[in-house]
Amino acid sequence: MRLIIKNDSSEAGEYISQVIKKRINDYFKNRKDGDRPFVIGLPTGSSPLPIYKRLIEMNKNKEISFQDVVTFNMDEYVGLEFNHEFSYHYFMWENFFNHIDIKKENVNILNGNSNSHEKECELYEEKIKSYGGIDLFLGGMGVDGHIAFNEPGSSLSSRTRIKTLTRDTIIVNSRFFKNINQVPTQALTVGVGTIMDAREIILIVTGHSKAMALYKTIEEGVNHMWTASAIQMHKKSMIVCDEDATAELKVKTYKYFKEIESNY
Repeated sequence: MRLIIKNDSSEAGEYISQVIKKRINDYFKNRKDGDRPFVIGLPTGSSPLPIYKRLIEMNKNKEISFQDVVTFNMDEYVGLEFNHEFSYHYFMWENFFNHIDIKKENVNILNGNSNSHEKECELYEEKIKSYGGIDLFLGGMGVDGHIAFNEPGSSLSSRTRIKTLTRDTIIVNSRFFKNINQVPTQALTVGVGTIMDAREIILIVTGHSKAMALYKTIEEGVNHMWTASAIQMHKKSMIVCDEDATAELKVKTYKYFKEIESNY
């Protein structure tokens, strides 16, 4: 696992957007006619916004195209309509999809209003498999170390399913709502196992509030109470963070990863 430490969230977002551009462009450079599209998993929240902003700029400048890219979002609240201003459908279209050349039929987001949440989750897993899996899964990390909505205590082999949100998650996410009572208490989410099946995983971790979660993920063992720690076991994973997020890391750990990357 690589740890890339940047000065601030803007630099972290720039670094990841450049990696995504390279992965997509390299894939299509070597792809043969009839091969599968590039498949990417995407998160919501404030952390990936600098990445989406930069990718939009790259797309407008014709540095990258999303015409043959398929996306799978990590999660969606249960009970919010697609056009609700706080749904993840609305978030993704407003902050990313409406501004790039992606085909609507290539966008996949869980339906939190499905008649059967269990069936919806099963079909999501099947659709991912139908595309040959996910090439790159971009994710964030919660203050309690959760990835997607895989809250503390989640199985590290879990698949897409419905999850009840912890009080901590509801409080943190209430900043996006008018009051805490509007925050849904359940969500549909890809599982830790679903994320781990991706060929590559990149997490963006920014801000002092994520410092303890980053420490637990990097310096301690794999633990279902800090579900992001599972990526220690992935063969191609990367965490990109800012200086603020490193506040809880040991000095030796910080210097180790800085030195490695200076020679990478």
